[in-house]
Amino acid sequence: MRLLRSTDLALRTLMRLAVARGTAPTTREVAADMAVPYTHETKVVAELQKLGLLEARRGRGGGLALTEKGRTASVGELVRFFEGSGDVVDCEGGTPCPLNSACRLRDALRKAQEAFYASLDPLTVADIVAAPTGMLLLDITAREKE
Repeated sequence: MRLLRSTDLALRTLMRLAVARGTAPTTREVAADMAVPYTHETKVVAELQKLGLLEARRGRGGGLALTEKGRTASVGELVRFFEGSGDVVDCEGGTPCPLNSACRLRDALRKAQEAFYASLDPLTVADIVAAPTGMLLLDITAREKE
């Protein structure tokens, strides 16, 4: 299974904000730290803000800050939100699969997808930035500033 770029970016953004110490990085700074286009970052930040996982303040002294809800958010729920609820394969698409009426593969893939999400459900953003990841994130952001 491969995650959408927006899902990956949302998780990395929350991870980056989880280790921010005393400063509120801007969207532009987070995009630079994560080596992604600013336009992609702004879209993801807007979604995360709507979900209440981060706060975005404009102007002088503004920036991004992780909320408590963002710190304790389930990684599985975040992945589900950004990935959507669709099936792994599209059996009904423009050219419907001829096996559609008696396919066992679709059900197996659905179960595998749910097992994937279920394995991420107990993890929180705080869990995925625990040592050594958090220290590495801090080191990366410090190097970018030099």
